[in-house]
Amino acid sequence: MHKALAELLVCNQLEEIDTNLYTGRAAHNSGGRIYGGQVLAQALSAAGRTVPETFTLHSMHAYFLRMGDPNRQVVYEVDPIRDGRSFVTRRVVARQYGKAIFSAMLSYQVAEEGFEHACTMPDVPPPEALVSDDERLKKYFPNREGNWPIEFRKVNPQDLDNLQPSEAVSYSWFKATDIIGDDLATHQQLLAYASDNPILITALNPHAVSFLNPELATISLDHALWFYRPFRVDDWLLYETHSDVAANGRAWCRGRIYNRSGELVAAVTQEGLLRLKNR
Repeated sequence: MHKALAELLVCNQLEEIDTNLYTGRAAHNSGGRIYGGQVLAQALSAAGRTVPETFTLHSMHAYFLRMGDPNRQVVYEVDPIRDGRSFVTRRVVARQYGKAIFSAMLSYQVAEEGFEHACTMPDVPPPEALVSDDERLKKYFPNREGNWPIEFRKVNPQDLDNLQPSEAVSYSWFKATDIIGDDLATHQQLLAYASDNPILITALNPHAVSFLNPELATISLDHALWFYRPFRVDDWLLYETHSDVAANGRAWCRGRIYNRSGELVAAVTQEGLLRLKNR
């Protein structure tokens, strides 16, 4: 298996240290702070350990409270708030140095029949016709290739050497870099991991600012996920993202995730810090 993906999967297998109490560590590719998607994925892993197998995660609402230290273990405390017949609710708090760095509410549901409708998947080129982000960004990140467990292929990449204002909309195909088996919970964890990556920088498009700008500060503040259908992260998924507003040093973005068949399988929203440090 691809090394970075294998390490991510191992990191998501948390150690149980007491009832409803788990520890995890960051993958080595996290850089100077723990990547937010890593904490999202591990929170799903921790909460899922306390939920009966007949229930499947359908939503997660999370807040990033402090930057995590990638060189220190994270302690995840799960509070089993409610166990009902149709829904199960869990609260997870992640801590380092005795302080909360992240909190989330997660809701699980038994399978049900009901009304169905969904937005139509945008008509975009298939992933096979696109260049991977690793290849496209190689000139800026010579050591990037092989360090990321998820492959992204952007449909409408900006010319980073000649930025122009554009609509706050972005489309990216993504998938895990290897096959990961059939466990839906694992696929949900990896989707959560991936969902934190391209969404916030969509808000930069109208301002012709690059995420490579050293004066740019971007930090995820809160993040929400909804799951509607089973899916596989080791097959291509299309991530459509929009930023509807940026103000007061923050931006709000939303996303839809489709499988190759055009089914809308998940939805995302995120608000994040977005500002230039010297302004």
